Amino acid sequence: MTRKLDKDNTLYFNRYYPYIKRVELNSRLRYKALLGIGGNIGDVRRRFNHLFIFLQKSPYIEMIETAPTLKNPPFGYLNQRYFHNSLIYVKTCLKPKALLRYILHLEKKFSRKRSFQDAPRTLDIDMIFYEDITINTKELILPHRSWRERESVLTPMSYMKSSYVKYIYLKKRGKK
Repeated sequence: MTRKLDKDNTLYFNRYYPYIKRVELNSRLRYKALLGIGGNIGDVRRRFNHLFIFLQKSPYIEMIETAPTLKNPPFGYLNQRYFHNSLIYVKTCLKPKALLRYILHLEKKFSRKRSFQDAPRTLDIDMIFYEDITINTKELILPHRSWRERESVLTPMSYMKSSYVKYIYLKKRGKK
């Protein structure tokens, strides 16, 4: 299913995006995180589906919910194709820096090349939130520094149902 939001933004719904897990199984995965995914090279929606299937088998992550996929214009470097973006709410056993290393490993596995800031990419995975913590180091900033200004985060997030996502969204936007 497709829903045109305006002239620049379209939502896509499929079997994996959005998704809600009915029962959370693995109690050893106690930390909550919200990951943003994006890309604009190749068949990105198909790559998102492959990522979903890969993460379903991960011993480090339990996927709790995903958002629909938003096709939206690029920002920063504008001379490139539109992006597809979504969100994945996970539980994990990994602490923030270990989760970051795992994310970077996933990007590499899915052929991500880092050429310049805001460059076209096969798959970008960002940690938007981790629990309710704030981190500001050279390698990791949490919450993600510009999530409040990005429709690529806000629009998919507005379709998510999990209480953690709603809580963190309202709290961080100053509405709680």
